[in-house]
Amino acid sequence: MNFELFAIDGQDIKIVEKLVVKLQDMMTEGERIDYIAVQKKPAVTILPDSITISNKRIFMCEFTKLGLATDFEIFSWKDIKDIAFKEEIFGSKVTVIPSTGENLSIDYIPKVQARKLYQLIKGALETSKLKEIEQEREKFIVTAPKQTAPSFEIHQPIIEEEPASKNTPSLPIVEEVNETIVPETMIPPTIEVTAATIVEEDDEITLKLRKLKNLFDKQLITQAEYENKKNEILSQI
Repeated sequence: MNFELFAIDGQDIKIVEKLVVKLQDMMTEGERIDYIAVQKKPAVTILPDSITISNKRIFMCEFTKLGLATDFEIFSWKDIKDIAFKEEIFGSKVTVIPSTGENLSIDYIPKVQARKLYQLIKGALETSKLKEIEQEREKFIVTAPKQTAPSFEIHQPIIEEEPASKNTPSLPIVEEVNETIVPETMIPPTIEVTAATIVEEDDEITLKLRKLKNLFDKQLITQAEYENKKNEILSQI
């Protein structure tokens, strides 16, 4: 692997190489490393902390015990609420805000790397939220139930013949062909399908706005994100 691809913004190539070797053993199928930010303190830092992002997760790494052990805090994108950073005199302090639990921060991240992290993480979070909106939209797709006509069974009355009396003269048997007349009340009613039986789906723009408002009500997105996304959707009209 070309480790120099992850050292284009001044990252220590030796630290990058050591990190990538460890991270490759934790990668899932289809996962790839997108960016690595490495801590750089004013004094010499032999084992700096780092933040690595992939297309699926974010890894916050801390070397411990003189590099013999490594502590990782790993979050999938759906578990991250937001990302923030603060530029200071020496580098920036990057803070990851999970959906639950305490915020995690790493300081002395070079400013160029901190800005790149912010850009990539914001983009990944937006993509993850759009997937959630699409999943919510699929839950609202309702299919109209099929209507079946009621079944009717027609029974012919059974006529029992009375035995002939001894005094009654025998008469020739005349076979009669009786036509079965079905009463009107037994005819299956005509089922009319009206517009009320058909569930009309909202247009795509309305669905997007509704899902976006639902996310804002659940406090999954900020007011600014809600307004920006709403204006973007409305511009498609």
